[in-house]
Amino acid sequence: MTLIAVHHEPGADETSLRDRVVDASLGEAERHGWEAVRLTEVAARLEVPMAAVLAEFRDLDAVANAWFQRGLEAMLAEKPEGFEHWPEVQRLAHCLLAWLDALAPHRRVTVEMLRTKAHLPHLHTWVPMLFDLSRTVQWWREAARLPAPYGTRRAQLEEVALTGLFLAALGVWARDDSHRQERTRRFIERRLARGERCLRWVPDGRSEPREAQR
Repeated sequence: MTLIAVHHEPGADETSLRDRVVDASLGEAERHGWEAVRLTEVAARLEVPMAAVLAEFRDLDAVANAWFQRGLEAMLAEKPEGFEHWPEVQRLAHCLLAWLDALAPHRRVTVEMLRTKAHLPHLHTWVPMLFDLSRTVQWWREAARLPAPYGTRRAQLEEVALTGLFLAALGVWARDDSHRQERTRRFIERRLARGERCLRWVPDGRSEPREAQR
């Protein structure tokens, strides 16, 4: 098979090479498992030079990160009209489910990606994954438009609670074969309702001294 240079002809598929590599890698993973994917084979399947793939992704873990980025983009996407007036728990559920729904078409492969990242000998993947988790939870708070300013006691408690919920929801979602992930949806709604009751006594931080908000 001859590898051809990357270029676009008028009327050709405008999907970026980055997205094509991600999609092709997911297709290979669905057939053979995530750890069996080889970027050299992905490049050959796409008929592009390996150097072009390497310019986009340094390794397979970077492809996984690009896949999770799609979930984050879905979480941050434009919200329904009147979203800002929804109760906080509904806004949080909507954003988390948007992340999960975006990744659901390749749930099994997504779980394999996470297991590979969390494999203890893979220090180069599981350490950054902890920071990625923290960043995702912070974006989740932003997307849900929670009012407590960053760094306040309320925001810190929310981050701890939401991190626990995020990981627990992933565990349920990984095994959820119900229609439209209804089991995961009910789990998230129950946990958020419980969390709302627990945090009801904590100030929202908007009236705390400025020093506490730094």
